[in-house]
Amino acid sequence: MPIEKESPEEIGYDNIKYNLSESSVTDIKMSELNLSLNGLKLEYIGHRGKPELRELIVKDCSNLTKENVLLTNGAAGALFIINSSLLTADDHLIVVRPNYATNIEVPRTIGCSISFIDLQFEDDWKLNPQKIEAAFQPNTRLISITTPHNPTGMLMSEESIDAVIQIAEQRNIFLLIDETYRDACFKTPYPITAAKSKNVISVSSLSKAYGLPGLRMGWLITQHEIIMERFLAAKEMIYISNSALDEEVAYQFYVEKEKFTIAINKKAMQNFQLLKEWLQQETRMEAVLPQGGVVCFPRFKEELNIDTSKFYQLLMHKYQTMVGPGHWFEMADNYMRIGFGWTDDIVFKKGLENISAAIDESIKS
Repeated sequence: MPIEKESPEEIGYDNIKYNLSESSVTDIKMSELNLSLNGLKLEYIGHRGKPELRELIVKDCSNLTKENVLLTNGAAGALFIINSSLLTADDHLIVVRPNYATNIEVPRTIGCSISFIDLQFEDDWKLNPQKIEAAFQPNTRLISITTPHNPTGMLMSEESIDAVIQIAEQRNIFLLIDETYRDACFKTPYPITAAKSKNVISVSSLSKAYGLPGLRMGWLITQHEIIMERFLAAKEMIYISNSALDEEVAYQFYVEKEKFTIAINKKAMQNFQLLKEWLQQETRMEAVLPQGGVVCFPRFKEELNIDTSKFYQLLMHKYQTMVGPGHWFEMADNYMRIGFGWTDDIVFKKGLENISAAIDESIKS
């Protein structure tokens, strides 16, 4: 996947001075956590995951319990388990695009047919549930959506969510909702979506909103007991259980996570304000401002005659600045994802200035 081959991890963080490509908040150091690990036994652990952590994840949803939660190797692990458990080459998937590549590439590898619901800038990136209903086929098995959305920051309204759930229930199929950004900076104004229906599967993690991607700790949530058993079996075949160390660190963090979220969100929202100010001044670009998460997906204005290849080359190699080009999401490279949760305000502001400078040098005469 281009998003992985061209990622900062592959290029090397030391080669990027102004990293605006990250889709998460600042990574937390072990020294910042108040951990007690000396008594931890590094053994095989419960395959469903640490019960206390599973309880915490759903503690605010009265109709969900720890039995509805399966801890996974990051949200990516959850998505792989769901897609490989529910889809075959004979099935059909409806997936919203643009999207995180895993939500598209894993089903492609399985070989199922896919109908894409392409979000449009001109519609403020909003999803029309009627388009999902129109894409339904007799062999449709799964609907896959993301909210808050990566890379646009769009947040589906509860009314739209309920409309898609109704479609899934009427057709007796499953609705996968990638909710990795639900706790990132902006407040998602409705509960975990899996609490609404047995046809819904929610996915999230500690990576994007909390700055703990190195733990590889995610989860899926479903009220459907039979499907949960299938997901558990898939997890056991892939990697048996999570790391005992990862789960214990995740649990101890989660107990005290509110101590971290205030500072995390304050930093991201400061950068979001800088982003809004820059977009007002940088009139060669336009954007739909995000309502969730820590990413925005602006684009060059249509009338701008710009060499996009030259722009990204200059931005990276001359200005040591990185954004997420549109092709990471199967979009044209006149779009770019800008993450505002990862860097401090000084680096973020300079990175935005470097984008403007690279535009100056890339406009065709």
